[in-house]
Amino acid sequence: MAVLLSYCVVNTNGRADLLACLEAIEATAPAGVERETLVLDNASTDGSAQAVRALGREIRLIERDRREGKAANDSRLLRESRGEFCLLLNEDSELKPGAAAALLDAVQSDRRVAAAGARLLTFDGRPVPCAWRFPGLATALAGALFMHRRYTVQSRGERTLRVDWVQSSAMLVRRAAAEQVGYLDPDFFIYSDETDFCRRLADAGWTTLFVPSARAVHHDQMASDAATSLRRTVEFHRNRDRYLRKHSGDAAAFLLRPLLALPYALRAAAALVLPGRDPRRMWAHARQALLPRRGEGIREAAEAFNARA
Repeated sequence: MAVLLSYCVVNTNGRADLLACLEAIEATAPAGVERETLVLDNASTDGSAQAVRALGREIRLIERDRREGKAANDSRLLRESRGEFCLLLNEDSELKPGAAAALLDAVQSDRRVAAAGARLLTFDGRPVPCAWRFPGLATALAGALFMHRRYTVQSRGERTLRVDWVQSSAMLVRRAAAEQVGYLDPDFFIYSDETDFCRRLADAGWTTLFVPSARAVHHDQMASDAATSLRRTVEFHRNRDRYLRKHSGDAAAFLLRPLLALPYALRAAAALVLPGRDPRRMWAHARQALLPRRGEGIREAAEAFNARA
């Protein structure tokens, strides 16, 4: 029987989260749907691969001996999967009941739909933004005017919506569409990889949906790691600038940098006078928005790990 749905999980040193993710897959898989589960372990050192093998389930385990970026890892899973549709998951994402079925229904309802994102929730059930307009002058202006949530965020309401791009923490992808556009671009090590992917899908005539009835808890393991905060800031702005240069040109990306830095600088200035606020994080964002190619990010940390290994 042909595989309809491939669950594709990328894991980097998230053993406990990975096991919870796999349990959620088993508990919420749609009845009667031929499926497979693939786990790509990104050179973890915490026993993640051994823990997957110890489950004794039919899980295709891909073990890397060098750390690669999220885009490269998702692309590897898309290429190696057998399903018509692939549900990309971070190890720290837990599907809620009915999520996979709702995503499948949404994508199968229209042959021009290439991707669909779930509504992401915090561990205590609060929804977080997970679908947005493509970055550009309009979104930069909205951010500078502190209207980002009103204009740029598209993950609102309870109806399935056509959106520009969705977060890949829980994103269903039509594999044929991904193959057509060349999968995810590995130049985006992490951040803006799914933005660029959805943009190239849109340019090729495909559609992306936000499906609020499909819900997934995203524990956001990386964001909770204070030790990598500055590296994440560097990587975020580096890859947003990469996206703008790729799709709008070098000149437009350069001219947008002060506008992108402004809201961070204003928040940092406010933190100087507000009690209990630390301006350093916002200053770091402002600096990186202005000078996105400086500093060391998560890519450099992975390269250092690979050199040691």
